[in-house]
Amino acid sequence: MDRLNGPANLLIVSDLDFTMVDHDDPENVALLRFNALWEAYYRHNSLLVHSTGRSPTIYRDLRKQKPLLTPDITIMSVGTEITYGESMVPVPDERWKRYLDHNWNRETVMEETAKFPELTLQSEIEQGPHKVSFHLEKENASKVMQALSKYLEKRGLDVKIIYSFGIALDILPQAAGKGQALEYLLEKLKAGGLRPLNTLVCGDSENDAELFTVPEVYGVLVSNAQEKLVEWYAENVRGNAQIIHATERCADGIMQAIVKFSLGPNVSPRDISDSMFKRKNLSPGHEVVMFYLFYERWRRGEVENSEQYIQMLRSIFHPTGKFVQPSGADQPMHQTIDTLVNLFGDKRGIDFHVWVDRVSFVEVSLGSWLAKFDKWESSGEICLVI
Repeated sequence: MDRLNGPANLLIVSDLDFTMVDHDDPENVALLRFNALWEAYYRHNSLLVHSTGRSPTIYRDLRKQKPLLTPDITIMSVGTEITYGESMVPVPDERWKRYLDHNWNRETVMEETAKFPELTLQSEIEQGPHKVSFHLEKENASKVMQALSKYLEKRGLDVKIIYSFGIALDILPQAAGKGQALEYLLEKLKAGGLRPLNTLVCGDSENDAELFTVPEVYGVLVSNAQEKLVEWYAENVRGNAQIIHATERCADGIMQAIVKFSLGPNVSPRDISDSMFKRKNLSPGHEVVMFYLFYERWRRGEVENSEQYIQMLRSIFHPTGKFVQPSGADQPMHQTIDTLVNLFGDKRGIDFHVWVDRVSFVEVSLGSWLAKFDKWESSGEICLVI
């Protein structure tokens, strides 16, 4: 968030599993389309929030498995943990932790839930200081939740019980949840003069419902949203023109909402043929995305093996431009382009993808920019950051 000089143009708050991430899309086509769109047009002036029911451990596991971008803010464990920053060791929000301590006692929750044989404690990595999670069969859910709520109330606890996916039951402090965590963040951003001009929330399951109740946000249920969330939508917010049920799945549904609500560009660079040379935007972030998209297609053999393309690349980049490795060693950009010639088609037939993350740039002199970013490559199940 430190890179912003004022309010974010757009804040996207998205659930991950089957919202941003489509686990039925093995090549991650939609997710990669969103990545290119975000880094080309939004990263420099907007904020990305991952809001997930996953604990920190299994959230990190997902990031190792899927080409997820680095968020500015992460809400985990169904809104009970908030962290900031793009480093490998994000900064936790200690004030949020203290806020959730009110009328919450994890030991008491464990004592009362032990009275219900229908509840099976989830693995240790799913638990948190302000989250106790169980497996519960659907046919027992209503009865157990009603009784458990009364037991905990008698013990003086103010809790929230969330049942989702037809199997998972989470017990949280009443003040917790994805919606409450977002409201807290919006107030915090407002206090710092950074409240976003527009906010888009995205989800697919019951534990995302609270996101759609936050005032003044736009919202999208992806087309593959679970039945319970669709029913909730029909009963509670169908008449709200700022909340839609998309006709597209997962990340494609998010991009559909961007254009529906006129929040900004929604055509991913991955959807433009020969996009390296369709130069409608000359921002450094856009140029970085375009170059590596061409690089991916060149190595996959999906563009024509033509000297004309190489010459066009040379004409785009300034003769004095340099590519600086993380080690500090630099190479003229034209020399970097020359190495592409011998790489044509070397990844043909392989599930090879390239994406960039955390693109930032600064003008170091008139017309000269320094761009920094992480470049990722994947070949099958192997991901490398370069």
